Amino acid sequence: MSRINEFLLTNDIRIKANPCISPDFCLDWPKLSGVLQAGALNKDWSALTTYEASRFALASGQVVLMECPACGDCCWFVNGGKGDLLEDGVHLGGQRWAYPATWRNLIALKNLVQGYDPQSTIFPSAAGSLERSSLGIGARFTTLHWPGVDWSMAQLDLSLTANQNSIPRELVFDVEAMLDDKLDTCPFPFIGGDVPEGHQGQSVEGMSHGSVLAKLKHGFHLRRIPWGFNADHQPIGGKFDAREAALVTGSLLATYITFDLSPEMTVTTVADVNAAYAAIDSALMTRVRSRVSEAGISLDDAAFKELITTVWPAIQKMQRRDGLYAAARAEAFTTDIGRAYFRELSIDELPGLTTPETLATMLALCEALDMPVQYVAPAFGFQKNFPFADQVELERRISSAWDVCKVFGVSIGFHSGSGKSAENYRLCGQITGGALEIKTSGRYTYEMGVALSRSADAGDQKFWHDWYTFTRELALNSAFASNETERDMARAFIDHSLKTDGAAAVDYGDETATRAAVGALAPNPDHMLWFEYNFLFVLAADGSTNKAKLGDHSPAGYAQRARFYGGISDTGRLEFAKAVARYIIFLADTTGLASAATCQAASTKLDAYNDYASLLNDIAPSQS
Repeated sequence: MSRINEFLLTNDIRIKANPCISPDFCLDWPKLSGVLQAGALNKDWSALTTYEASRFALASGQVVLMECPACGDCCWFVNGGKGDLLEDGVHLGGQRWAYPATWRNLIALKNLVQGYDPQSTIFPSAAGSLERSSLGIGARFTTLHWPGVDWSMAQLDLSLTANQNSIPRELVFDVEAMLDDKLDTCPFPFIGGDVPEGHQGQSVEGMSHGSVLAKLKHGFHLRRIPWGFNADHQPIGGKFDAREAALVTGSLLATYITFDLSPEMTVTTVADVNAAYAAIDSALMTRVRSRVSEAGISLDDAAFKELITTVWPAIQKMQRRDGLYAAARAEAFTTDIGRAYFRELSIDELPGLTTPETLATMLALCEALDMPVQYVAPAFGFQKNFPFADQVELERRISSAWDVCKVFGVSIGFHSGSGKSAENYRLCGQITGGALEIKTSGRYTYEMGVALSRSADAGDQKFWHDWYTFTRELALNSAFASNETERDMARAFIDHSLKTDGAAAVDYGDETATRAAVGALAPNPDHMLWFEYNFLFVLAADGSTNKAKLGDHSPAGYAQRARFYGGISDTGRLEFAKAVARYIIFLADTTGLASAATCQAASTKLDAYNDYASLLNDIAPSQS
């Protein structure tokens, strides 16, 4: 048994209420296989949930997904298979076998599925319209999140990057490092401290695994709509050199890699530009200069040399990492479609706005080094969850970037894409002709708050009030902290929240009066204080605002996480799925990725749901 599975079982952290932590979706195979073998006596496996919509064919037989309803452990039930089809199989009579839903079996199954049916959409793939356009849906809430995403893809008949998260910032990149308490930390200035990486609790492999099973359970694969998995903000260079291998291994199922050069760029210094430039292959530089010129960009020699020597170390490390991603896929997978992945170059994390000169040079470098990118993310000056106020200036910035990107056949990735106006999104779609991806993530945490606040379930209401109280306490504590940045940011969040409710401004010279005024606010997901701090509640041990207990990967932290996955009612889940879908429809409509008529029909259908099961049933095509 793996260390992570032993840790989870020892502490009674089961998949049902805490999914996607282990790479495996079966923690206790001896127990589950015993239930299967007991059922084989009378061919009765009713003690388990059989997901009929999950059925698919292999060359050797039919496969269906089964699950223990109490603990969430899953297995592959194969009728017509052979004992050695996957690992650790148990014979159930005749040609019936069952295999645990382990990570190793998932990889093997991908090869079997895509070898038999290369167009299968059971697994994420670099296929179809995803090469040119998509919406990137950050799935912080994993199994709670995917029903709304999958329903949207089904009703809009639209491929999406349906599984996306920043690695290692939000996901546990290596469960062994987690168990050894060796995860790095992420700085969060607004709390005046650091929080461990992977602060949403799930592992990269666990999330990868869970996204496949979620689509199978509800029959999404029967729609034959390709979907993608983006390993977002994969950090290149800097302090991440030491864990490069683990980052590559964890992202094995990703079909879309975002290369974030900022870690290496921030530590790069060039003492002698001319000497550094002279060390680079001159023929390569000639090709790059030629392509930059074809993009209509003019750079004098001094500016070109300075730019090249500044980015060259990061580009070299990107090339090395790209080779590792390709090699890992070549070793693990046996088909071309299984090995394929798209690339995105992220330069939006670097200081300042991205100039056409920088954009053209970076794209030309990637092309000349035989690692062409499908997407590039320039810095446009977007702020997370705020509209861009100046449409004229936004049009100028996007048009300037698009004039370069279209020469290279590259789509634009709009990072920090949540919360923009309909007019902003329309401009993005119109200028690029739909050759874009809008990346959204934090929006959906907000939508969870909205869903819980609107739920009629008493348990959901208590959870919502606890969540809001947590963020309010964090904001107030930070508003009177000694750290100036922490204090100023917290006060800005509080001021905005008071203004949202039309409440009077507070005098921070009177802490007692300030706490009373903020305490009098009715919980509201539109309050900035809730919006900014909410994600920290997921893994806050005991629900505590103590900074030492945030991002806690101990049993106490995961007990808190279980409140989300094991404690939300079907009413709350329906509200959340509808909120996620509603926002996706809005994005697809305003960017032009789906027609207005299609979006209107989907919206009408969505509004009519009164129970969660009906929405789930409509993920699969009706004939199934």
